[in-house]
Amino acid sequence: MIQVHSDKSARLLKITFSEKVTARDAEQLMNKAFVALDDMQPGFRLLADLSHLESMDVACAPFIGKVMDRCNDGGIKKVVRVIPNPRKDIGLRIMSVFHYDRHVRILTFDNLAEAEEALLQDSLSDGAAQKQ
Repeated sequence: MIQVHSDKSARLLKITFSEKVTARDAEQLMNKAFVALDDMQPGFRLLADLSHLESMDVACAPFIGKVMDRCNDGGIKKVVRVIPNPRKDIGLRIMSVFHYDRHVRILTFDNLAEAEEALLQDSLSDGAAQKQ
């Protein structure tokens, strides 16, 4: 299962992967993500949470790659990933090399609390920069 949530005011797209993810789930992700990305302004961030992922079909890769490309084209600034088990990386690290520009910052955390803290610090520093 995949859930997509966007928060335009926080400039955040959140994608949560859980249980067993199929190619059909990934195709639905792509469609939902494309709709959400239409409302995002350049400089947005992505939180990809794999905390509850059990497995993912290899056939998901092309759909995830298309979402990464669309994020890159839309001006993504930062990718924050939650991957508690490195064996469940599902190839995101290697895919990032091909789908994101070098300026996109990518951080990986073991748990959601650390990832959310990093995003909060990012929001706070952006807010301080805008006030100056």
